[in-house]
Amino acid sequence: MSKTVLITGASKGFGKAWAEAFLAKGYNVAATARNVETLHDLKEKYGDSVLALPLDVDKREESLAVVQKVHQHFGSIDILINNAGYALTGAVEETNEQEARAQFETNFFGTLWLTQAVLPIMRDQKSGHIIQVSSILGLATLPTMGLYNASKFAVEGLSETLATEVKGFGINVTLVEPNGYASNIWHTGINTQSNPVYDNVKKAFSESETSFGSVEATAPALIKLAETENPPLRLLLGKVALPFVKQNYEQRLKVWEEWNDVSVEAHG
Repeated sequence: MSKTVLITGASKGFGKAWAEAFLAKGYNVAATARNVETLHDLKEKYGDSVLALPLDVDKREESLAVVQKVHQHFGSIDILINNAGYALTGAVEETNEQEARAQFETNFFGTLWLTQAVLPIMRDQKSGHIIQVSSILGLATLPTMGLYNASKFAVEGLSETLATEVKGFGINVTLVEPNGYASNIWHTGINTQSNPVYDNVKKAFSESETSFGSVEATAPALIKLAETENPPLRLLLGKVALPFVKQNYEQRLKVWEEWNDVSVEAHG
C-alpha cells in the first residue's frame, strides 16, 4: 500500500519539486495551495495518486478540515511536510503590526495548525513523520530579515519540543534547514516600507556574496529523509548551510565561555 504525503505550499518552489518527486516514487500525495489551479499539471500527470486541495494555512478550521479530507480519501497520512510560508523583508523598526502578525500567521501558526491536526491520526497509526520546513535563518540570523528570522526561530522551538513529546507514539519530527535557494519565496515575499536610515545596512546585505542552490537538487534529499528509519531532528540543505551555522555557533560558544564566570556568579 502506497504511503501518503501531505505537502502544504505545493504550488511552486520546494513544495512543487517535492510533490513531483514523491509522486514519481509511487507515493500518494495530497498537495495544497491557495490557488489549486497551480496543481493541475500534477493531477494530469499522476491522476488518482494526487489529491489537490485549496488551503490557506492561516485559517485553523480550514487546515483541520483539509487534514480530515486527506485522511478520508487516502486512509492514512504518513508524512506531513509543512512547507507553506513566505519571507517578509525589511528592518525590524520598519515592520508594522499587520506585517509582523501576518508573517507569524503563515510561517508559525500555519505550521502549528497542520501539526496539531495530523497528530491524532499519526498516534492512532503509531507512526508518522512531520517535516517542518524551517531555514538556516531559524538557527542564525541575517539583517533585514528580522521577522522572518523570528518566525523560523519559533518553528524551531516548537518542533524540537514536539519531537520529545511524540517520539513515544512512533512519530518522528525533522526540521529541514535550507540555505538560500533560487526559489519564488524571494520574489513573492513582502517588503516593509523603507526607512532611509537603514539604506546602508540593506546595501551591504544586498552586495554580500551569495550562493543560491537549485530547488530541484533538494528532491533526492527529501526522499532519503522520508525513507530513513531513524531520521535526524535537523537536516541542513545546501553547501552554505553548515559553514554558516557552524561559524555562528562557534562565536556564540566563545562569548558564553568568556562570560561564564559572571553566569555562574549569578546562580547564587
